[in-house]
Amino acid sequence: MKSSVEVLSPTRIRLDVEVAFSELESHVANAYAKVATQVSIPGFRKGKVPASMIDQRVGRGTVIDEAINSALPEFYGKAAREHSVAVIGRPEVDVKEFVDNEKLVFTVEVDVRPEVKLPDFSKITIEVDDVKVADSDVDEQIESLRTRFGTLTTVERAVKTGDFATLDLTAFIDGAEVDGGQANEISYEVGSGKMIDGLDDALVGMAVNEVKQFDTKLVGQQDGEKGEVKVTVKAVKERELPPVDDAFAKLASEFDTLAELREDFVVRLERVKKMEQGAQARDRLVEKLLAENEIPVPDNLVELEVNDHLEGEGRMEDAEHRAEVDGQVRSSLKSDFLLDAIVQAEDVQITEIELTEYLVRTSQRYGMAPQQFAEELQKAGQIQQLVAEVTRAKALASVLGRITVKDASGNVVDLEALAPKADPADLVEQA
Repeated sequence: MKSSVEVLSPTRIRLDVEVAFSELESHVANAYAKVATQVSIPGFRKGKVPASMIDQRVGRGTVIDEAINSALPEFYGKAAREHSVAVIGRPEVDVKEFVDNEKLVFTVEVDVRPEVKLPDFSKITIEVDDVKVADSDVDEQIESLRTRFGTLTTVERAVKTGDFATLDLTAFIDGAEVDGGQANEISYEVGSGKMIDGLDDALVGMAVNEVKQFDTKLVGQQDGEKGEVKVTVKAVKERELPPVDDAFAKLASEFDTLAELREDFVVRLERVKKMEQGAQARDRLVEKLLAENEIPVPDNLVELEVNDHLEGEGRMEDAEHRAEVDGQVRSSLKSDFLLDAIVQAEDVQITEIELTEYLVRTSQRYGMAPQQFAEELQKAGQIQQLVAEVTRAKALASVLGRITVKDASGNVVDLEALAPKADPADLVEQA
């Protein structure tokens, strides 16, 4: 096989390939064998029809077409590997010439990954925010702790935001009750926005035993089908919070005084904010690399992804939304190309243990068993995407160790000291 490559643009090439007939012979033989099982010729069993009879009854041209179609992917792939081109997207193949018993000549136009020039990471400096814990940050933590130790008391008044209301709910579509659309004695925090669209607005001002009906999109119905929900308030409870004093500190923690509790929160928040410096350094490094590199993206690939997205939303004719999605796809592809270039430059591979650990932690967030979570990813065809994400994160963590990171005050930040047990999957989760 002989091949050559022509660069048509930074993201598209053409491969010219010439294959000697001797290299096609195995494909021709397989094509004859396949056709032999498909034709019925008196006097011959299926699969035992000789080539000469197939040529006579079916035509050698049909066999050759079958052989060429079978051979093209093999020789296209071989040519791409020969010229070390990272092809993406669907190739456009054009058979230019075929001379029986002599040669096959064809061309392939296909999109390729653009070349990304990476800098000397040891010469890069990234600035991150200072670690500052404000009194308001500590107050927020104290308030969250108070909420956990609050008590609910029944009150005889109308519902207000922040109350806990006991509710009966019934869903209807076109006046008919939805099968399984009833729930009774539900405790709901009014204003949390965690249940049904429109529920919070409906509840505020309602009294015990009052009934109200409102329109909403019903969860679990096809395409968010609209319906009505009837809500009945059975009880109203107000949360009473403990006073913020030393007694509260003893109740809610291992500390004897409020001052000690607040100081512990300062230490904990400082640790969190230092960890956030690592995530910030990662994000700002990527932003810097993207800003300083003009990374082209294949228009064909962008159009395909945009159309798939819009078709799934049923918004193919929405020009304004198309432009928005186009920008998002181009930005995402540029980031992927950049990170994949780092993966290649760093020669990063992930281990099965790293992938398994990530699957276990992620499955816990979704409340699923690891095996079940992996099976769902497999069904959705997302395993390779997950592998790519973890690999990219590991590569990025590798180069982060070589850049200089300083806070806004000019102090050098030691990222390795911030996360001595950092895992590439952690970067994925934070992204």
